[in-house]
Amino acid sequence: MLLPRPTYRVQPVFIVPGPKNGSTSSVCGGVHCPREARRLRSLLLLSLPIYTPSSPPYFASPLPPISRHCRYLRRRRHPNGLLPAPRSRAVYSVMDENGNATTPKKLHTRLRLWEYPEKYILEPVDGLADSYLSISRADGSMKLIGELPLQGSVHSARVQTIYGIIGVLKLLVGSYLLVVKERECVGSYLGHAIFRVSSLQVLPCNHSLKTSSAEQKKMESEFSTLLDAAHGTSGLYFSYDVNLTLCSQRLHDLGDESKLLPLWRQAEPRFLWNNYMMEPLIDNKLDQFLLPVIQGSYQNIHAKVGNKNVDVFLIARRCTRRTGTRMWRRGADSDGYVANFVETEQILQSNGFTASFVQVRGSIPFLWEQIVDLTYKPHFDIISREEAPRIVERHFLDLRKKYGSVIAVDLVNKHGSEGRLSQRYADAIQPILSDDIRYVHFDFHRICGHIHFERLSLLYDQIEDYLTAHRYFLLNENGEKIEEQTGVVRTNCIDCLDRTNVTQSMIGRKVLECQLKKIGVLGSDEAISDYPSFDGSFKVLWANHGDDISIQYSGTPALKGDFVRYGKRTIQGIVKDGWNALARYYLNNFADGTKQDAIDLLQGHYIVSVSRDFAPPVKAGILETYASFRLALALVLAGLMFAMMSLRQARSDVRHLLLSFVWAGLSVGLAAFVRANGRMFTNRPRLYRSRH
Repeated sequence: MLLPRPTYRVQPVFIVPGPKNGSTSSVCGGVHCPREARRLRSLLLLSLPIYTPSSPPYFASPLPPISRHCRYLRRRRHPNGLLPAPRSRAVYSVMDENGNATTPKKLHTRLRLWEYPEKYILEPVDGLADSYLSISRADGSMKLIGELPLQGSVHSARVQTIYGIIGVLKLLVGSYLLVVKERECVGSYLGHAIFRVSSLQVLPCNHSLKTSSAEQKKMESEFSTLLDAAHGTSGLYFSYDVNLTLCSQRLHDLGDESKLLPLWRQAEPRFLWNNYMMEPLIDNKLDQFLLPVIQGSYQNIHAKVGNKNVDVFLIARRCTRRTGTRMWRRGADSDGYVANFVETEQILQSNGFTASFVQVRGSIPFLWEQIVDLTYKPHFDIISREEAPRIVERHFLDLRKKYGSVIAVDLVNKHGSEGRLSQRYADAIQPILSDDIRYVHFDFHRICGHIHFERLSLLYDQIEDYLTAHRYFLLNENGEKIEEQTGVVRTNCIDCLDRTNVTQSMIGRKVLECQLKKIGVLGSDEAISDYPSFDGSFKVLWANHGDDISIQYSGTPALKGDFVRYGKRTIQGIVKDGWNALARYYLNNFADGTKQDAIDLLQGHYIVSVSRDFAPPVKAGILETYASFRLALALVLAGLMFAMMSLRQARSDVRHLLLSFVWAGLSVGLAAFVRANGRMFTNRPRLYRSRH
């Protein structure tokens, strides 16, 4: 059956009353607590503040020991005589039952997948292995085995190489194993290789379907088809050696005990894309197979500035707590989780120094929605207006704990339909404004229009003092921290895509110039624009970053990307924006509902279970069941065509004139009916509707 995923709400330092029964919760960017109560304590260990080292810690108890014996791995020869090539790389340490450090084990970088009729066997081929992972194709159960099946049965198996396990997704009857089929090394993060997932593969473990009822088979088939969306998931990145979910400053401040943990236990749950799918592997204590994955973007450039080498990296981490598509995930939920919440980190390495600067973006943090209804711009609905101050407060208090001081930059229009959202936002945040929480409104469209984006300098003048006061993270040649970032800029527009990306790129450029001057790469009177090659590369860096974030949320590249890419608006860019706007309209109305279902399924926001009777969460009415925009459009066009044909014959027979009016009336009436019931004719999510 389909069940909403339960959430255990825990906030060990600052407890905020929940909306019902005095419940408590932490908000996004906050710590997500999975459905298994046994994992709550482990997740709390990861909830360290990153910019406020003087603030109280999230936990005071010692790290729990990992109940697992470790030993040196020995090389083994396959039954078919193949000997894996050794691979040298970093390792992590683990603990035994008494909490003592033991021989470290590696996170497997390459696996040989043996597909037998009854099971899958995963064999590490990175040089060392003393066991193999066996996964039943009947129900997805897992166990470690000491050797492969006998030589004679090897020939009945298909063999391929994979590069990691994403996780396991349990549906109504069967389980499905997601693995990395192809990867691409795209660069490095603090000296460690970063890989992008080029191709995913879904391995079904559903042989038990053979004994299932016809109804279960039908429902299982419907759910499994949604997994096809996993193949098209963009922007998935991972590393075998470093925790990509944490920014540079937080990694540097991570305690020694935490650094000894496996990567999945170091990871920040809100940015861990496969957090839910990893749970079956965690239950089986398969640390060496647990590969943390983030969704976002990774870009990098290498350039010469004068006689100095400069490397700039741009990493985006998407929060999974309210993830989804553009029109089906807006605003915040009642716990303060916001849609399209993305942390962007800009890293500079030059002259032996490493500098980092973090910004965040996220939807306007109260309850509102914009449900598609076939119109180009559906109207905004503000839900539970009286709840807005409470939800805004929860959201910003959590940001305050995570990042230190916060300045909210609101780019939406001051008037019109957007103006209602802006005014509600300004009113709701007013009670919590202080030295640590500031609010700045900047009407982007009124001030910059569609071409004068250089007027963003007016916004920078308003926030320059904040950026100067709260600085950035900086390490010297010896790896010693000489600066730290103590605050964050939170930027939003309506989608948190186009206007937001232009604004964040401007802020990133200003901060980068300050950093380059600080480490002696730029002179006090120099700017990035004085070096055209570096300037052009930096613009492309941010333009590609914006496109990646936009594709994941809206399905198309970012609008206004030509300004970010070239520093000015172009005719080609304006035409491209028009095409992308039409593409967004089509995807929002006729494709994103199914995509939202797939996202909710992969993220565990909707859980399929056989423990209770199946009951669909959204029962469609008669009109909703049979409504088809394509059919309606075909009938309208057919009616107009018959009306034209009848009109052409009206000279010879006046009855055709009357008939043409009948056909035209039917077409107009049907079009008006579709327009009035537009929501029924769109592609909508069926599995799970966000709770407000």
